[in-house]
Amino acid sequence: MIQNDSIVALATPSGAGAIAVIRISGEDAITIGHSVFRSIKNKDLTKQKTHTLHLGHIVDDSKTLDEVLVSIFKGPNSYTGENTIEISCHGSTYIQQQIIQLLLRKGCRMADAGEFTLRAFLNGKLDLSQAEAVADLISSDNEASHQIAMQQMRGGFSNEIAKLREELLNFASLIELELDFAEEDVEFADRTQFHELLNRIEFVLKRLIDSFAVGNVIKNGIPVAIVGEPNVGKSTLLNALLNEERAIVSEIAGTTRDTIEDELVIGGIGFRFIDTAGIRETADVVESIGIKKTFEKIEQAQVVVFLFDSSEFKVSGLKLKVELEKIKNQFPLKPLVIIGNKADKLTDVESKNIKAEIPEILLISAKEKLGVDELKNQLLSFVNTGALRNNETIVTNTRHYDSLLKALDEIQKVKFGLETNLSSDLMALDIKEALYQFGMITGQVTNDELLGNIFANFCIGK
Repeated sequence: MIQNDSIVALATPSGAGAIAVIRISGEDAITIGHSVFRSIKNKDLTKQKTHTLHLGHIVDDSKTLDEVLVSIFKGPNSYTGENTIEISCHGSTYIQQQIIQLLLRKGCRMADAGEFTLRAFLNGKLDLSQAEAVADLISSDNEASHQIAMQQMRGGFSNEIAKLREELLNFASLIELELDFAEEDVEFADRTQFHELLNRIEFVLKRLIDSFAVGNVIKNGIPVAIVGEPNVGKSTLLNALLNEERAIVSEIAGTTRDTIEDELVIGGIGFRFIDTAGIRETADVVESIGIKKTFEKIEQAQVVVFLFDSSEFKVSGLKLKVELEKIKNQFPLKPLVIIGNKADKLTDVESKNIKAEIPEILLISAKEKLGVDELKNQLLSFVNTGALRNNETIVTNTRHYDSLLKALDEIQKVKFGLETNLSSDLMALDIKEALYQFGMITGQVTNDELLGNIFANFCIGK
């Protein structure tokens, strides 16, 4: 699968800009770059040191295309492990295309999606989990997801897995050795130490598996459904949270006839707020469809915010409690935040009475933006950010999660075999499968289909 041909792609976003960077990687990258570059000091690019910058022009025969800076990175001391040059040109789309087409004529081919990072993996510059973290880093849109991707790209996750795999491999070798001397009935692997190792591996695997629940929501954002009867201020609350007029606000009940979604970063964590159609009995066909979608969105949400008009509590308090019980019974595992809106209209006595009836209530005024910060803090409390603060390894990748589950299953089989004096040859099979799953994470075990699926999701220039 390793290819030595030279590939080229735009490394910066497509479209016009101040500058653009065109990347070439491959055995002949520097030679090809030299063939189209004229240094202002008549330098020969093929004779320059690695990690140097050179000013000059890209020329097509006698035609000058642009004044550029060329960066040289000689393999193996480059991102891909190969000879690499990066051409920083002016950001005109015309200039970009002219230079790329010129390089194609000189012997390059267009890079496939993620091919630069794929080559970095194949050349041993990154393991597979680090390579996947590159894509996560590029797509990170909040502090938490950025922090996790950076830790994984630096090898935090893969180092932990590699250490466990190495220790398990040592014991696997000893057990295999026992099989070679089966007739002599000897034990090379200390069973007590092996049992301690299996307990330690099991503990680490369970911690990593549990971290996926946090990692997944940090990576993809936490969906929060804002529900309640019509005209209680759901759209006003959404606008207050986002600090902009995202949703239409009207005194007419049923104005929001479809769900409205937007994202907000709170304390470095992404939340995806869903303003739903009001829940009520209605003959309006369009509004009925919106209400049906509301319950679908509650099903998809991880947190439910139930909003009601606190100024109407005297009249509708009983009905409100019935609605709350319905949601609690229908979605018992979802965190429920109960909010009394329009609290600016309440007297102190009315506020105390409502809190006595519903102790967990949060009284706010979305219109006046009173209590909105308290709501944000409460939402943040639903996310276990302890592991993030302590810089622990957090799993965000579904493929890694699947392999960890399978590895844990095999480790538990080995433990059971050890405790029941299972024969070494059968234990060896389970150990091999656990090692295989560890290798799937770091890329010590791969196939073309797996790599194709992973790197197909990368951008072209990375």
